[in-house]
Amino acid sequence: MEKVTIEGVEIHLTQPDNVPMQWVGQPELVTQVLAAWMVIGDEDLPLHPRLVGKPGVGKTTLAYHAGRVLKRPVFLFQATMDTRPEDLIVTPVISEAGKIKYMASPIVSAMVKGGVAIIDEGNRMSEKSWASLAPLMDSRRYVESIVAGIKIKAHRDFRLCTTMNDDASTFELPEYIHSRLQPQIYIDFPEREEELLILKTNLPFADEEVLEYVVDFLQTSHEADERYSVRDGINIARYALKRLVESGERLTLERRRERIAQYMKEAAGMILDANAARYFRGMIDGEDGEGQD
Repeated sequence: MEKVTIEGVEIHLTQPDNVPMQWVGQPELVTQVLAAWMVIGDEDLPLHPRLVGKPGVGKTTLAYHAGRVLKRPVFLFQATMDTRPEDLIVTPVISEAGKIKYMASPIVSAMVKGGVAIIDEGNRMSEKSWASLAPLMDSRRYVESIVAGIKIKAHRDFRLCTTMNDDASTFELPEYIHSRLQPQIYIDFPEREEELLILKTNLPFADEEVLEYVVDFLQTSHEADERYSVRDGINIARYALKRLVESGERLTLERRRERIAQYMKEAAGMILDANAARYFRGMIDGEDGEGQD
């Protein structure tokens, strides 16, 4: 584990995240994030974009991908209702030798390393926690650790963004925080071609027919203003295919299609709800497919 000394205090850094996230389509959104992070002069500062959208539309994937485009280490921090200010900065732990060891958060590790910090689902976090990051998001570019008694300055290459689900505001953030989390970049459901491409990328082992079923379901549900996302579609297809393989049956092509249809409806009901299963029933059985009884 890498260590640094700041104002005479030894701090242990966390490792960057290396996860299989791949952003597909909508290149303009990547450009918007990168533009927010750009610095165009010695007196300029990067902005801290806020990625907003329904759950499952790829906000975290977009932020992670943008960080990798910059060729910077990317650090993910999952915010919760219980996140404390010290969780965001430095946490003291007892080492095996019985001494206090100071562990840097992913955010502070990114600050020190000149990486990208992503605060995931930031609107689950309280104002008190956000307030501890306020100096980081203005011209001061530092945080203060009360527990370690030090001030930590951000590397000039450090970048920050947060994701927020538009239906999960556990806390109402004050204006001084909102004004620091700008610009707001809204991520909507993708168009059919892009959604199909996302499914193909994440499910390279799936039949074309399965992918078509799923994208038809997603596009129909989007038009009806349902909140089902491509992540939901990926999970439905994965479970249906696992059920098909697990059965171990040798099936004719026609019988295989029937089984896939059956398992897709089953998966939709288990992963989402009965309403989602009715969408699949409508598409596969030739009903209206509007998800209503």
